Parts: sequence; structure tokens; C-alpha cells
Amino acid sequence: MTGVAGLVLAAGAGRRLGGPKALLRLDGVPLAERAVRGARDGGCAPVVVVLGAAADRVRAVADLTAATVVVNPRWATGLGSSLRAGLAALGGTDATAALVLLVDTPGVGAEAVRRVAAHGDDEHVLACATYGGRPGHPVLLGRAHWAAIAARADGDAGARRYLRAAGPAVVEVPCDGIAAPADVDTAEDARRHGIDPGDAVPWGP
Repeated sequence: MTGVAGLVLAAGAGRRLGGPKALLRLDGVPLAERAVRGARDGGCAPVVVVLGAAADRVRAVADLTAATVVVNPRWATGLGSSLRAGLAALGGTDATAALVLLVDTPGVGAEAVRRVAAHGDDEHVLACATYGGRPGHPVLLGRAHWAAIAARADGDAGARRYLRAAGPAVVEVPCDGIAAPADVDTAEDARRHGIDPGDAVPWGP
């Protein structure tokens, strides 16, 4: 086994925002496409992107040809099911670790991906980016942990509980100055990023 795979989670409905975050555009690029580019340009291969809400619309507006697209039929149950779907899709690869990137953190790009992924030469690794000493994304999940993480992923928890339980075993990778961890949860958040929240409406132009 060798290499770090990218896993982009982009399935949510963005209820507080009014539509799927994957459809938002920053500098004209849909966030789903932007996240896939960040994973790829950061050295991840292969890259899997998990879609859910408005999946057909996301595929129509975003160039996802650099990734394998997985549609999670259980996306409405929360991020945990998308993490499980993504890890299952990577099970058939020879990746040593999976680097997880969220679609709603547009300030996290290739440089942070590359810095965290540099720790992915061990299937037992657990690592996360930190900002001001606080954990954030991307996170790196060694293959030896995938089954246990998938078993615990529920609702919107994702890998958080597993990483918290692992405590000091998690390698902290400072990414201050090369990425901004703030997520896009609401229309106000979107505007702070210079994003038109109306782009998230799946039936929009």
C-alpha cells in the first residue's frame, strides 16, 4: 500500500444556508470543484468526492473529472454516512491513508492538504491540521483505522469522536498562515467569504 487518497465530503443540504454548499461559487468555481482541485493539487491520488443533496445539479455545474464521484443515498442522515461511503469507496484502492477535506472550508487548499498529507506514509497514522492550536481540517486517517472510524461515524460526528478518543496519538500539523479554517454555514458566512449565497439554490440559474 502506498499513497494518500483524497476524500471530499460534499453531500449536505446546507439547510441553514438555503441550499447545498457544494453549489456555492468562489471566484466562479463551485466549492465541490474547488475542494477536489485542492485535494488533487495537494498530491492526493486517487480523489473521491461524496455527493448527496442535489447531486445531479452539482455534477452539472462542477468539473469533477479529477475525482471518482460517489453518491450517498443516505446523505440526509448526516456527515457520518458520507464518511462511511467515502471510506468504503477507497477500500478497493491501495491508499495508505485518506485525507478528508470538507466542501464548506474554501479557505483550506492545496498547501494545507500537502502539509498534512506528508504524514501519510503509515497506515496507522492519525493527523489533523491545527489553527491557533485548535484542531481543524483537513484530517488524515490511516487505513488501519478506517473500519473503526466507519463503525463510529454517526449523524454529523464523522471522525471527530474517534480522533478525540485517540488523544495524543493524533499528530497535530500547524497550518496557520497557509489556510483559513472558517466554514460556510450560513448566508452571512458565505458573504464574508465573498460568496453569493444564492448560488446554493439547486434550482437556480
